[in-house]
Amino acid sequence: MATTIADQLISGLIDAGVTRIYGIVGDSLNPVVDAVRRSGGSAKGGIDWIHVRHEEAAAFAAAADAQTTGKLAVCAGSCGPGNLHLINGLYDAHRSGAPVLAIASHIPSSEIGSGYFQETHPDRLFGECSLFNELILTSEQAPRMFRAAIHSAITGNGVAVLTLPGDIAEESATATMDPISIPVAPIVTPPAEVIEKLAQAINNAEKVAIFAGYGVKGAHDDVVALAEKIGAPIGHSLRGKEFIQYDNPFDVGMTGLLGYGAAHAGIHDADLLILLGTDFPYSQFLPDKVTTAQIDIDATKIGRRTAVELPVHGDVGATVRALAPLVDRKTDRRYLDTWLAKHDQLMNKVVGAYASNAEKLVPIHPEYAASILDDLADDDAIFTTDTGMCNVWTARFINPTGRRKFIASMLHGSMANALPHAIGAQSAQPGRQVISISGDGGLSMLLSEILTVAMYKLPVKIMLFDNATLGMVKAEMLVDGLPDFGVDVAPVDYAAIANAVGIHGRRVTDPGDISAAMAEALAHDGPALVQLVTDPLALSVPPKLTGTQLKGFALAMSKVVLNGGMGEAMKMAKSNLRNVPRP
Repeated sequence: MATTIADQLISGLIDAGVTRIYGIVGDSLNPVVDAVRRSGGSAKGGIDWIHVRHEEAAAFAAAADAQTTGKLAVCAGSCGPGNLHLINGLYDAHRSGAPVLAIASHIPSSEIGSGYFQETHPDRLFGECSLFNELILTSEQAPRMFRAAIHSAITGNGVAVLTLPGDIAEESATATMDPISIPVAPIVTPPAEVIEKLAQAINNAEKVAIFAGYGVKGAHDDVVALAEKIGAPIGHSLRGKEFIQYDNPFDVGMTGLLGYGAAHAGIHDADLLILLGTDFPYSQFLPDKVTTAQIDIDATKIGRRTAVELPVHGDVGATVRALAPLVDRKTDRRYLDTWLAKHDQLMNKVVGAYASNAEKLVPIHPEYAASILDDLADDDAIFTTDTGMCNVWTARFINPTGRRKFIASMLHGSMANALPHAIGAQSAQPGRQVISISGDGGLSMLLSEILTVAMYKLPVKIMLFDNATLGMVKAEMLVDGLPDFGVDVAPVDYAAIANAVGIHGRRVTDPGDISAAMAEALAHDGPALVQLVTDPLALSVPPKLTGTQLKGFALAMSKVVLNGGMGEAMKMAKSNLRNVPRP
């Protein structure tokens, strides 16, 4: 049988180490799907087809697969609506730096531009969420585009999109495809004079703070050693949590909307703030009267969130290692000790209040449930987390260990990501514990993917924090001075739905049952869902409450009361008063 263009594509993906494609089969995609079938599956050195229920989930799954393995992952969609569904998950993958290749099949090439059935233009639609995006129209062009897409996704850590009409995919190959050869990424060290200037600034400053992001990945020990030498407290972003919080005696928590601990106040009290590998987007949480240095491998990110007096273009680990011999040890530890003590106080008296003395509180306090999950989960578990309140509970109560992995839609901020992310992570790491921390809003949006979990018997553990409301949106409305509206939904027995499709499911309303239910689910040989019916009035309180926020909340509560909601206002106050940051 003659080698087709589709065969050539699949051969190139196998050469690049791909063993799975996530997607839904159909019409113009069928030549590619048949090439996958003829590859024999991963057991025979080929590629497996993972059949999801919605193409959006395919892209999310591929994003998590790539983030879990560090290798290229692939998703696919048929022409028109099929590949259009990929776009949200591809935005998430691209913004997360996940090497993902998307195969967007297309209508017959002779019909492009005619308003044909299901016609869209993928080569235009995916331009903003990709670093490579090309339409293939000839057999001579195809192998070069395949190689270019694979190289772009892997070396650029982002999304590449191949638009391939079905009739082109089934044509015989006429050009050869060279082997895939991926270069090793370089380590970038700044010039000596830049390092010396930063060292001088550190030596001249009495109080130095560090704020670390995703870019400290692989540089944990170097950053901690620097902090010890210069007496610097270390705050971190949500993406940086996994890579810097563990085994770190200088940790002071996180700032931002999900923040906790002393990070916010500590970095505002510094003479010099060093931003390490972070593109933290919320400039209102960064100090504007503190001299700031920023180290990043991506120079385009330097200075775009806050004014930076000391820009340093380089790899965080290499830069910190070059910097360390040039900085003086700071013997005055009062600044560091002050914020470590403050952090300890806040964690025990404020953040700790979320989870303490909650054993009998009904509805279940989600903070308490999250703290139990942290104790029970494996030391190397992979956590996927829905956007919204689940991100708050994960950020504050699920602790990194140096072996645990955290995947969420941290930059794109999409709902419904946790379960499809878990599908990709579990497919990539079948022997590892994968826990989806899902909200009822996110789970219900792509609820059909529990069928994917059931069909493949993926041992994903779904911890569903069900407050029957869009909790983050509720908080946003109240802070803006608006009574919450349109956020509450009717209760649903998700555990019963899980049981109906062959997934172990248990619904928990009594906090005394949480530990046993979670332990049972985590030990279950197969997929499991624990539905935790949590307090819908439990809100996230940021590390610093502004006068505008308090005014907005008070205004919203007055509107609730005036509209006959006195009882609701009282219950909300009772649920959250103990969680308001105290001096």
